[in-house]
Amino acid sequence: MSADPTAATPKTTTNAASVKQATTEQEIAAEQERQSSMRVLRNVVPYLWPKDLPWVRKRVVWAMVALVLSKVVTVATPFFYRDAVDALAGEGVPMFALGAISLTIVYGLARMMGIGFAQLRDAVFARVAQRALRMLALETFNHIHRLSMRYHITRKTGGLSRIIERGVKGVDFLLRFLLFSIGPLILELIMVGVILTILFDVTYLLVVAITIAFYVWFTFAVTEYRVKLRRQMNDQDTDANQKAIDSLLNYETVKYFGAEAREAGRYDVAMAGYEIAAIKTNYSLAFLNFGQAVIITAGLVGVMVMAAIGVQNGTLTVGDFVMVNAYMIQITVPLNFLGTVYREIRQALVDMGQMFDLLEQPAEINDKPDAPELKVTGGQVRLNDVHFGYNEDRKILSGVNITAEPGQMVAIVGSTGSGKSTIGRLLFRFYDVQGGSLTIDGQDVRDVTQNSLHRQIGVVPQDTVLFNDTIGYNIAYGRDGATQADVEAAAKAAQIHDFIAALPDGYETSVGERGLKLSGGEKQRVGIARTLLKDPPILLLDEATSALDSETEREIQEALHQAGKGRTVITIAHRLSTIADADTIIVLEKGEVVEQGTHDALLAQEGRYAQLWHRQQAEE
Repeated sequence: MSADPTAATPKTTTNAASVKQATTEQEIAAEQERQSSMRVLRNVVPYLWPKDLPWVRKRVVWAMVALVLSKVVTVATPFFYRDAVDALAGEGVPMFALGAISLTIVYGLARMMGIGFAQLRDAVFARVAQRALRMLALETFNHIHRLSMRYHITRKTGGLSRIIERGVKGVDFLLRFLLFSIGPLILELIMVGVILTILFDVTYLLVVAITIAFYVWFTFAVTEYRVKLRRQMNDQDTDANQKAIDSLLNYETVKYFGAEAREAGRYDVAMAGYEIAAIKTNYSLAFLNFGQAVIITAGLVGVMVMAAIGVQNGTLTVGDFVMVNAYMIQITVPLNFLGTVYREIRQALVDMGQMFDLLEQPAEINDKPDAPELKVTGGQVRLNDVHFGYNEDRKILSGVNITAEPGQMVAIVGSTGSGKSTIGRLLFRFYDVQGGSLTIDGQDVRDVTQNSLHRQIGVVPQDTVLFNDTIGYNIAYGRDGATQADVEAAAKAAQIHDFIAALPDGYETSVGERGLKLSGGEKQRVGIARTLLKDPPILLLDEATSALDSETEREIQEALHQAGKGRTVITIAHRLSTIADADTIIVLEKGEVVEQGTHDALLAQEGRYAQLWHRQQAEE
């Protein structure tokens, strides 16, 4: 039975289309990478040649002068070697009227000068490079803090820290190797090529040029493959690092569910991927090194054979033979590192590209041009017809109207998902309202600077997160420049001073990562003390006691009651018993205010608040 010759046509066409599409995608990726590399270089140049810092530009110029002098001396050194050999062999006419011993000494001095100028170049440029690293790292750090909460919620902390770490290291590598390896190598090759052409024959130059061209092509081709492997390694490394950090941050949760083996398995899967990519990298490195050795050795032997023939014919001296060998070895040494340098530069460009991508990530919340500072005269907080949603298809608040008069305590209650905590985030301007307005003493929070807004609001969250430092440091964090007396006064107001004083190290007691060495109540008191030290006119309590036991809650409530005196207090509450004495209670349901009034008035209405109250009373 004969086969239909047209049957394979669609498949062949499909395969051809797939290959064409893959080729197009590769071309697009290559073009994007090239543009990214050019963008990186454009972004780095201002740090090396700043218009407002003449000392930086002077250092760059002097470093370049030292670089050129180093290469001139290095290229001239084999001449002294040649003349010393010819003087010992009694051949040729020395270029320098010196004896063999003097020429040998001059040869040694020339080598020392070449190394000395190279080290001088590094020393002069070191301050420029370190300043660039510092400025870039600081800019990245500041930019990350300017990014919105939405960005930080979606990003992985471990992966973000690796991007910054690799990006800063990439800058250091790029500055050192691009300027002081590739540039000097090209300069040296040109100078050696000119010397070989003038003193010997253009054939020597051709052999050297062909050898170098083939060497560079081979090195770059294999290194391109190795760059892809390195990217896979980086991805696996980032993944493994993220899993490790995530697991350690959730140490208690892992223990609660007996999931140590499960976490180890997840980590091992990520490390297994890293292992495979690393093995391929090692194999490709061995192939690269052997191929480079074959190419360089072939070129070296070719040039040396030509020089040996010249010595036999009497057209060259033994010193010439030695000088040719010296030049070939001299250019071979930096070429041996070309693959590593090229790969690292490529990787540095990729890492820096990711860092500059981060720097170009726009901040969602920005101050308006020439925005004034917030001036709090009383502390009135008003939400006027506020609409907001984290996503377009999911509305959280719909036309919310709330007013907290100066010195009042306003409580916001409601079921989970009603939008209580969202109001706190809008007040602190982690997000901007999408409709209506949120004002403080008549000033829209979108019109004032974020720093001045944050200074006027103190927050005690449900779970106070502490820095891995001392208790004293964490309380003093509330106000920059606070004295020990200020810290102790805030601790007394938060009713935690006696507890701290009873500790062996007192205020110097370490709280551990995220404050894990303290109990929930102790952490909350430290958080309250920190906020009291800030002394803000507006206080936001975001379910500050919902995670505590009843006894601890009562103690914390007393501290919070003292903290709220003379301030406008907005309390987002889960336990209704904690806000029964509030001036106004707002009941939210599905992003809308359904009830508001005092505790007694709302109970009398027998509406939603009364339902929540009776249910909680029954549970307790």
